[in-house]
Amino acid sequence: MGKGRAEPGTPKYIANKIKSKGLQKLRWFCQMCNKQCRDENGFKCHTMSESHQRQLLLFADNAGRYLSEFSYEFSKGFLFLLKRQFGTKRVKANKVYQEYISDRNHLHMNATQWTTLTGFVKWLGKTGKCVVDETDEGWFITYIDRDPATIELEEKMRRKEKAEKDDKEREMDFLQRQIREGQKKESTEKQTEDDNTKQLIREEDEKLSLNLKIDTFKKPTVAPIKNVLSTAGSDRMSMISKSSSRKSEKRKISALEEIIQQETKKKNYMRKDYWLLENIVVKVTTKTLGLEYLGKKGIVLKVIDKYGCMVKLFDPKVKLKLDQNHVETVIPNVGGRVIVVNGMHVGREAEIIKIDSDNFCVDIKLKSGPAIGKIITRLPFEDICKQHIAES
Repeated sequence: MGKGRAEPGTPKYIANKIKSKGLQKLRWFCQMCNKQCRDENGFKCHTMSESHQRQLLLFADNAGRYLSEFSYEFSKGFLFLLKRQFGTKRVKANKVYQEYISDRNHLHMNATQWTTLTGFVKWLGKTGKCVVDETDEGWFITYIDRDPATIELEEKMRRKEKAEKDDKEREMDFLQRQIREGQKKESTEKQTEDDNTKQLIREEDEKLSLNLKIDTFKKPTVAPIKNVLSTAGSDRMSMISKSSSRKSEKRKISALEEIIQQETKKKNYMRKDYWLLENIVVKVTTKTLGLEYLGKKGIVLKVIDKYGCMVKLFDPKVKLKLDQNHVETVIPNVGGRVIVVNGMHVGREAEIIKIDSDNFCVDIKLKSGPAIGKIITRLPFEDICKQHIAES
C-alpha cells in the first residue's frame, strides 16, 4: 500500500513544496486558523478538524469583534500600500489589490465584511478615504492624503502660484499700457508732421533766390591733456555708476519666495536620503532573495557605506547583505522602545506613546540626548524604527 504523503526528496515532494510557496485559492483559506489548503478536499478535511472547531467556538462567542478587527486590518494594509506605492495618483483598484495579495502573509478578504473588491471600493468612496469612479475598464481609486504636513505644503504651493500669477498679470498690464502710450505718441507725432509740411507753389513771374552763408574757417582748438584724461576718467566713472545701477535694478526676492527657500533649506538640512543605523530591527521587503526571506525580521549588525547593511535574521538565523531599499522600518506597539533614524533627533532613543495608523505617524517621548523627556508628535513611520534589546 502506498503512503499518504510523498517521501522527502521525491519529485512529488518537491512539486508539493513548490506549490505550497505560491498563492492559493482564496476560498480555501481559513483566516481563523491561518491555514491555506490547496484543494477543496483538503479544505473540507480542515473544517472538520478539532482545531478548526475550537476556533469556530471562539469566533461564535464574539463574531462582531473578530469581523471588525479583520476588516480594519485589511483596510489599513490596503490603504498603506496605496499611499506608499501609488500616492495620490489615479490607479486601477484591481492593480492595487494584486499588489496587496502578492504578500503571502496578507489578511484575506474572505475574513472581512466585504465579499467582493467592488464592495470594498464603494466603502472607500462612502467613507471619504478615496475618490472612486467606475469606467469600462473597471473601478479606479485615488487616495486622499489628509496629512497636515501635506495639506500645508499644498497650501504653500497654491499661495506661491497665486503670487506668480499676480506678478505676471501686473507685468502684462504694464506692457499693455506701454503699448497704448507708444501708439498714442506715434499718432501725435505723425499729425504734427503733417501740419508742419507745407506745399511749395511757385508763381510764374516769381524769381528764385539762393542764399548761401559761408562761414570762415576756424582752426580747431586742441584740448589740454589734463582735460582729456579727466574726461576719460569721468566717462569711466559714469560707466561704473551705470553698471551698479543696472545691478540694483534686479528684482528683489519676495517674502513668500524667501520663506519657501528657508523652509526647503531647513528641511533638506535636517533630513537625509539614508536612514540605516546599527542595533535596529528591520523587515525584508525584496523578493529577489526568494520568498522564504520575504517579510522576515532581523537586526542590523553593521551599516555599509550609509546605504547598505548586514542583517541577521531571527528566523532563519542567517546573515544577509541588503540595501536600504530592500528593507523597511518596524513599528512596535505603544510603550515599545525605538530609535529615531532620520530628522533632527537622529540616533536618539525614544518610547512610543501613541500610534496613528490612519495617518501613518506616531507620538514619541525621547529617552536620551539633550532633549530627554521631550514629546514629539506626528512623526512619520519612516523616521523611527524598533530598537533591538539584547536578552540578559
